[in-house]
Amino acid sequence: MQILLKYKQLCKINFSASTICRLVSQSCTGFDVNHLTNSVKRDIESHWRDKLNIGQFNKNAPANKFYVLSMFPYPSGNLHMGHVRVYAISDTVARFHRMNGKNVFHPIGWDAFGLPAENAAIQRGIEPAAWTNQNISQMRDQLKKLGCSFDWNHELSTCNSDYYKWTQKLFLMLHEQGLAYQNEALVNWDPVDKTVLADEQVDANGCSWRSGAKVEKKLLKQWFVRTTKFAKELLEGLNDPTLQDWRDIINLQRHWIGECDGYAFQLGPLRVWTQFPEHLVDPNAFLILKSTHYLKQSPNPPESVKNPFTGEIIPIVYSDDAEFAPKCDVYLAAPSFMESEKDLFTEFNVKLDVPKDLAFKACRESILEKAKSLKIGGYEVSSKLQDWLISRQRYWGTPIPIIHCSECGPVAVPEKDLPVQLPAEKTEESLKVDCPKCGNPNAQRESDTMDTFVDSSWYYLRYLDAQNSNEIFDQNLVRKCMPVDLYIGGKEHAVLHLYYARFMNHFLHSQGLVPCSEPFSRLLVQGMVMGRSFRVKGSGKYLTEDEVDIVDPKKNKALTKDTKEAVVMSWEKMSKSKFNGVDPSDMIDEYGSDTTRLIILADVAPTSHRNWSNATFPGILNWQKRLWLTLDTFYKLRQEDTSPDLNALDEKFVKEEETLFDARNYYVAGATFNYRHTHQLSVAISKMQGLTNSIRRASKDSIKHGKHFERALATQIIMLAPMAPHFASELWSKLTSAPNRLNENLEDIQWNKDVLEQRWPDVDNEYQLDLTIKVNGFENAVIKIRRSNIDKITHSDAMDIAFNTDSVTSYLTDKKIRTTNFVLYPGIEAILNIYVDKATQNKEEKPVDRKAKED
Repeated sequence: MQILLKYKQLCKINFSASTICRLVSQSCTGFDVNHLTNSVKRDIESHWRDKLNIGQFNKNAPANKFYVLSMFPYPSGNLHMGHVRVYAISDTVARFHRMNGKNVFHPIGWDAFGLPAENAAIQRGIEPAAWTNQNISQMRDQLKKLGCSFDWNHELSTCNSDYYKWTQKLFLMLHEQGLAYQNEALVNWDPVDKTVLADEQVDANGCSWRSGAKVEKKLLKQWFVRTTKFAKELLEGLNDPTLQDWRDIINLQRHWIGECDGYAFQLGPLRVWTQFPEHLVDPNAFLILKSTHYLKQSPNPPESVKNPFTGEIIPIVYSDDAEFAPKCDVYLAAPSFMESEKDLFTEFNVKLDVPKDLAFKACRESILEKAKSLKIGGYEVSSKLQDWLISRQRYWGTPIPIIHCSECGPVAVPEKDLPVQLPAEKTEESLKVDCPKCGNPNAQRESDTMDTFVDSSWYYLRYLDAQNSNEIFDQNLVRKCMPVDLYIGGKEHAVLHLYYARFMNHFLHSQGLVPCSEPFSRLLVQGMVMGRSFRVKGSGKYLTEDEVDIVDPKKNKALTKDTKEAVVMSWEKMSKSKFNGVDPSDMIDEYGSDTTRLIILADVAPTSHRNWSNATFPGILNWQKRLWLTLDTFYKLRQEDTSPDLNALDEKFVKEEETLFDARNYYVAGATFNYRHTHQLSVAISKMQGLTNSIRRASKDSIKHGKHFERALATQIIMLAPMAPHFASELWSKLTSAPNRLNENLEDIQWNKDVLEQRWPDVDNEYQLDLTIKVNGFENAVIKIRRSNIDKITHSDAMDIAFNTDSVTSYLTDKKIRTTNFVLYPGIEAILNIYVDKATQNKEEKPVDRKAKED
């Protein structure tokens, strides 16, 4: 009787439910639609698309900001499944943090310059701008249809002059500091696209990655950015404690930069790398260039360069008989310092005049300082790292703001004259201009445009203040909103783009314009979406799936239908040429955008490659149907009289409610952990499906009378909302329109607001959470502690609890503790990791099987 009375008090019904002022948007299906078909899903999304809350950032209140940034797309005109994945991830994270009370900044824009648009426009006989803007409009509509809550007020496009004006301003800042300079270089020349290619854009066969043409070597005068000045800072920046989840990306960045164990100098056309700068003042110094050096291939190979430190002439010889540093084709020989290099003097018949006074041995610092003042280098750098070649001999790009004058040489365009607009057509007449220094009317604008990596090296800063026409960005706003909290994008951009973006931010930090040297606190590098491809084993010809008989799918055995030749089945990056692509529009048209989002997020972690297969669809489709049926059952049972029947309130009913209380808290903790801390959104889906299973097991009495059932169901819909906003909005509207609800006065649910305006569910204070104790990474014990207490627990408290636990103390007997580490995930879990000497570790000890314990 005591249990029944206690439960009666807990379940006291508030019959004013039907009289409250309802602000929730109305359902489009009501309870007349029993079956969730694809047609119903499309109707739901059409109904809710314009009713979902937009992602508007309040830049006047940035204190509680969360900046989630997805890499902006090139406007090709159509989304591909890779786009769907990255933007489904970023939108899910953005919506989650909004529901947690954060002032979320989630912008979008367009990396709109570049060769593909120019080539496509030429093929179609239209202007690149018209082609690009048409594609942007089409992709913008697709992103909105996908349900992405971007802040469209901050949208930008790199091909608009109100953006590239400031890219040109950045170039002038670099130029003023001696970090943008022009020099001759042997470059990769694409004879089809008629432009320079970076080494990374040339394949193993020496062909252009885009046009397929055999790449030629060509000597051209090019513009460079001296990224090597910041090489040491960029390398050391990878140790910044604010960087989270960079994992192997740190190693990729380290490998690209290399060990900064020497110094680079620009002597005329030559980049000289040496570990001993003082060798440059050796009066007997000379340079050895590899026989393959590009200067050797020129019509008049230089025989010397002027030494900027002594005023003397440094002889040049061409030979492969020197110990060149990795990736270097220039060697600085200094026989006054290096006994072994006297033989090289003899070999090359260079006069040796060893000075009597070698006091210049101690002048390294003065040489470095002079090099920096002359803007010819002198910075610590690896032998392999080169400066950034930004010149592109194409039309569709940011114009380089330099004017070439026969009297004054290269002259920077005055800032007041920015932007240097792209001409309607690049002709000799369009490039003609007066010199801003001497007025020479026959001066010429620089005809090269910038590498598109320059545009994308700073866009994350312009987003914050995209409409500012007076300055590059609001420095006060940037100080409050940087760094980016979470940066999401593909691993293919984790080297060059990330390196250039880090460089630009380090440079701006050195100028006092941004508050931090590193621009991105946390990275989420998502894997590619893979499609199954079919290739004829002999020829390698790609086939469509319709042309293939799959004999044994488990062993990847297949034959061509017509000739019965063996077919190789594999998972490869989606591509039209491989016939393994999936058009997102087809998916959305058939299943709806929410189902498409859930499928792309399910099964595998965002960081892993996603093999796209119809075999993975049923899990998500059935889950949606189960939720739909649950709401239908809930509504029908709540239509009946829900007055408490004391005869029905037995111990079994109370126990079932307690089970739902536990299930709700357990799955809230698990889903929240994966939403917030690990971004393992596929696991968050599994946790939510687990809660659905618990809800579906409830009896009719629990559905009809249970407050904990109702609260668990509401929680389920709220946690689904960031991933499937349209579907969750419809479920929520159905839930709130049901009669005889029991939880009208709950503080954590606002029944008169839509689902995306709800606060994220929290674990109840009385629920028992885990203090996990690990030894050398293996779980030793799990201590249950009330939520209200675990949130206050400290490292010292956790140690006290651990040493009052038999399994821990018995394991640690006679073992030396080297260190301990304590991590608290408020409202979720606390973890104490104890590290002991491995030499004394009990090898027979087995880690606890936590899954078995939970089951």
